[in-house]
Amino acid sequence: MIKRILTSVSIFLVLFLSLQGAVAKQTAPSFIRDAEIEHTLRGYARPLFKAAGLNSSDVEIYIINSRDLNAFVAGGQRLFMFRGLLERVETPGQLKGVIAHETGHIAGGHLARTHDALANANIKSIVGILLGVVAAAAGGGEAGAAVAIGSQDAATKSFLQYSRTQESSADQAAITYLNRTGQSGRGMAEFLEIIGQGEYQPQSTISSYYRSHPVSSERVSALSQRIAASPYKDVPPAEEDVVALKRMQAKLFGFTRPLPKTLAKYPLSDTSLEARYARAIGYFRYPDLDKALAEIDSLIAEHPTDPYFHELKGQALYENGNIFEALPSLETAVDLAPNEPLLLTFYGTILNATGDPLNSEKAIAILNDSLTFDPNNGMTWDQLAIAYSRTGDTGMLSLASAERSLLEGEYQKAVFHAERAQDFFKVGSPTYLRLEDIITLANRASQKN
Repeated sequence: MIKRILTSVSIFLVLFLSLQGAVAKQTAPSFIRDAEIEHTLRGYARPLFKAAGLNSSDVEIYIINSRDLNAFVAGGQRLFMFRGLLERVETPGQLKGVIAHETGHIAGGHLARTHDALANANIKSIVGILLGVVAAAAGGGEAGAAVAIGSQDAATKSFLQYSRTQESSADQAAITYLNRTGQSGRGMAEFLEIIGQGEYQPQSTISSYYRSHPVSSERVSALSQRIAASPYKDVPPAEEDVVALKRMQAKLFGFTRPLPKTLAKYPLSDTSLEARYARAIGYFRYPDLDKALAEIDSLIAEHPTDPYFHELKGQALYENGNIFEALPSLETAVDLAPNEPLLLTFYGTILNATGDPLNSEKAIAILNDSLTFDPNNGMTWDQLAIAYSRTGDTGMLSLASAERSLLEGEYQKAVFHAERAQDFFKVGSPTYLRLEDIITLANRASQKN
């Protein structure tokens, strides 16, 4: 299920909502969180991170809900990809080329000048800076500066602009990583052609990727030579990667466009998997639950072990008011993909939504499982707080509230909830020590701000 983190310059709310419900109210770019899309991007990126000598679990990937065509690495090993880029690429090779290139920036230490300002910054600050960069690069001028000021410093607009030397170095590293993983680098050259199409257009229409990642004839020539010399230059993309890209793009389109546009791009005459997927999303958002379920059930009939089709069915039912009917679909989804934290959190959310304390007891176990894979999900802590409230566990309710507040940058609230929770746990116990850590971290962060 697509979920998002709403972010503004002055408010940071970690809210994992369906994109369907939030897009209509969108006032600023936000994160997109989706189990399937993140799984796809991780699948593309993991071999490249390994080839670069990086621990893939240390590299965080974020998707920004902006139509801008861009990607950045910032704040240490954090890769930010924009929805516009994910929708614009035409092949898995092009997307992998971008990931490999950005991996080259991380491995090459090209962000050393940003580390002091951003390495320990929270995502609120980093995204504020990124949005300022994007707005300024797109001709936003004062608007771009205003966004950046709201997070750190207007001067940071220039942090993410790479030199031509760094770009060429990242290119060469990317080809090395692709060669080490037996993949073609042609997609990289193809992507440069895509972003280069705007070179002679008015400045305000050129993608910010092109501006922040300068392209030179020498860079293109050197890249082309490496690609031509690669023994893997003609290796086609794996079929599963092609399918995954089409599914991701169909999902993004269905969740971010009105139904008429979805039906225009994916007409009823198109019976492909990705077309039915997009239409199912478009229908349930419209809402036309009957048509949505017909499309989803056809997908499940063909792919009964696909967890994301079961997840979508549960989401369609849940968001159209059929809470109890949604539970079996989510239970099946987590049985098929027990290590997907977003699926687990969504299942726990629906269990809580039933209002039944017995279901909230079950949700506690499910949500704690989710935290073992993603301990920094504010929505998971929020749902845990709800579940503990329903079961009358005041101590754990306060702990979960403290963890959530710390993640959201609400440091005074984090201290309040942590100090309250300490009354319920033995001094020196692991939980008590964690509460001490929360208080220390929150006070330290408050002083910096």
